[in-house]
Amino acid sequence: MKSKKTVKAGIVGAGFAASFHYDALCRVHGVNAEVVGVFSHSGGAEFAEKRGIKNFGCLDELLDQVDVVHVCVTADAHEEITVAALEKDKFAIVEKPLTGYFGDGSDEFNGDTFPKQIALEYAAKSVERMIEAEKKSKGKILYAENWVYAPSIQKEREIIEKTGAQILWIHGEQSHSGSLADSYAHWKFSGGGVMLGKGCHPLSAALYLKQVEGLARNGKAIRPKSVTARTHAITRLPGFIDEGHIRCDYHDIDDFSIMHVVFEDGTIADVVSSDIVTGGIKNHVSVMANNHRTICNIGPNNAMETYNPVDENFKDIYTVEKIGTKQGWQCTSPDEAWFNGYQHEMEAFYRTVAYGDRIESNSSLASDTILTIYSAYVSSENSGKEVEILIVG
Repeated sequence: MKSKKTVKAGIVGAGFAASFHYDALCRVHGVNAEVVGVFSHSGGAEFAEKRGIKNFGCLDELLDQVDVVHVCVTADAHEEITVAALEKDKFAIVEKPLTGYFGDGSDEFNGDTFPKQIALEYAAKSVERMIEAEKKSKGKILYAENWVYAPSIQKEREIIEKTGAQILWIHGEQSHSGSLADSYAHWKFSGGGVMLGKGCHPLSAALYLKQVEGLARNGKAIRPKSVTARTHAITRLPGFIDEGHIRCDYHDIDDFSIMHVVFEDGTIADVVSSDIVTGGIKNHVSVMANNHRTICNIGPNNAMETYNPVDENFKDIYTVEKIGTKQGWQCTSPDEAWFNGYQHEMEAFYRTVAYGDRIESNSSLASDTILTIYSAYVSSENSGKEVEILIVG
């Protein structure tokens, strides 16, 4: 029996993303994933002590001792850390979004009023620099888009590959009642609103499945060609009535968006994202192909359903993400991380680092996602005008 390889890992950042990356690594089995340590400007010591790993004082010191680094900091620092890792021939697992535009640094910056073409051009140059660094490196960019690795999406990949399916239309959505992060209310911290923060997930899944289709039938990925979009700030309308169930303190970002993507082959995808939906998270991708139809209910799904007559009974029981009450019927998830693809994502990435397995969620998918989204913001700013998507990588 072939012995498992050991891959040494480092984590940059000590927040929410760093925590769930570490938890997912504990479920990697095909490779010995050894977490050497963490580097973070804040919280690193506590993060390291809790997990029995080293707290590094600088990024270079960490990079010199690992094979792969998890980029779990805010997106405005993704490019800097990723390029630094690639220059040392390390693999970089980069959280979403790959990169972005976070304002001009002024106190007066406002996400509602600045020209969105600036964001698109800035993001394109950032992507180009990252991919150029990847081309020169022995390492690779591993784009941490867990929806790509969700079991339902990977089962759809198998169906497409084995049946030679042509995807005609994809409809995807991520919606809930609002982000829990305080900083998310401002474009200068988030890089955009729901179209970026939530739309990236179903969009990446749609772009990925079209890549799979093209590679399976013609040996060439099918990429996005153009996008039309609209964004809205419903909770900032003067007439919005706050009943306390939907977050409504956003400063200059959208809380509803819809993207209509046209691919190189003329087929289409529609992606909805919003922060105005109560009753828990809504994560799904529906595929309409020429030979089948698939509905991927990432969350919630009916793998398990529970009825609880008294909310207090389940006070110490996690049921499902973003639900407002635990009373009544629940689509209780027996293993939410599994359905969301977190452990499968890390297993795949570490097999790439150790054994050279193909990267399903790669830099081209990351590039297409971010440039489609910022092109969509340009479209929305122009009342839904169609915008051609720049292809990088």
